[in-house]
Amino acid sequence: MMHCDSELVQLIITLAFLIVTAPFIASFLKLPISLIEMVLGAVAMGIGILPRHIIFEALAEFGFLYLMLLAGMEVNLKDLLNLPRSFYVRGGLFILLLYLFGFILVQLIGLSFIFYIVFPLISIGLMLSIQQELGRHEWLSIALRVGVLGELLSIVVFTGISGYFQYGLGERLFTTVIALIGILIAFWVLFQIMRSLFWWFPILKDKLMPGGVDRYYQDVRLTIALFFLMIVGLMVLHLDLVLGAFLVGIFIKTFFTHNHKLEEKLSPFGFGVMIPIFFIHVGSTLNLSLLSLKVVKDSVIILGLTILIRYVSSFCFKMPRLTRLKFALSLSMPLTLLIATATVARNNGFIGDYWYNVLVTTALFEVVVAMIVLKLLQFRKKSFQKRR
Repeated sequence: MMHCDSELVQLIITLAFLIVTAPFIASFLKLPISLIEMVLGAVAMGIGILPRHIIFEALAEFGFLYLMLLAGMEVNLKDLLNLPRSFYVRGGLFILLLYLFGFILVQLIGLSFIFYIVFPLISIGLMLSIQQELGRHEWLSIALRVGVLGELLSIVVFTGISGYFQYGLGERLFTTVIALIGILIAFWVLFQIMRSLFWWFPILKDKLMPGGVDRYYQDVRLTIALFFLMIVGLMVLHLDLVLGAFLVGIFIKTFFTHNHKLEEKLSPFGFGVMIPIFFIHVGSTLNLSLLSLKVVKDSVIILGLTILIRYVSSFCFKMPRLTRLKFALSLSMPLTLLIATATVARNNGFIGDYWYNVLVTTALFEVVVAMIVLKLLQFRKKSFQKRR
């Protein structure tokens, strides 16, 4: 007879309740659902009805990787490569300015060197949640494209720093960085091979991923198979799994554009189950008992500076003032990358518990502020258009 794990039973019941109730609360309060899910996670953990469990951790990590898979599917590499050179100049300058302003701020304020990495971090995973809330907009498309470049660089920097924290300046660090560069080169080579192969044998596309009637959901099977294989490969190489999920999404979007229903098939499972679990878990990591006015104050300062340097750097792009603010906010939510950086830094003694709590709180505040302000700006725009 199967042994009954009481904590697991409690976890399942609590998660089921939170996932079902979150949409009703979000609709009633007119707030982004991801924000509600994080708050519910924090409250549930705080009152003791959401237990910490290894299955909860695994589900949350899978939910984030699934989110990154869907985020990658917003990027068509062929379209990205066909963008004008001016975009790469402006995008590259934007990212360069982030690192430059981050360096200046750390020097002026006297923060730990880990903030050289923290301030310029970019992740586009949560931008998909913004798109889910606000719909598609030109400024968001530009932010996604810039975000792809920024996230790739952020992952490379994070992998290098993580290796340095764990191994120091030695052979292991060199091996880790070479493995990461090798993955990116291999992906590029695969892209070139597949582009030639599908050009010579276009029927292969429809065989691998049918665009019409697909009784066996071959498209979903292929996507998830590639997703799992890439994750396992990066686990073996001890590299960040986020990159693998993201690259698989890009690969699918780039070479199987004829299948227009794939995202519709994958999104319900993601946004209906796995991604809510991820956001609930993120909220649960906030230890409410450790919050203090000083932690909140420092978190707000870091949050303000993070948004400010993105706003100032965005002058590389020609856009109205309000749109520039939306652009800056959408690129100010490196949630998991920021928490991962803080965790690695604390585990290796480079920051203490206080600054770890500040960075985790900042990561959550960034999502809360960005989501709420973007929603308010969108509401204001709709109200103004109705009055006209």
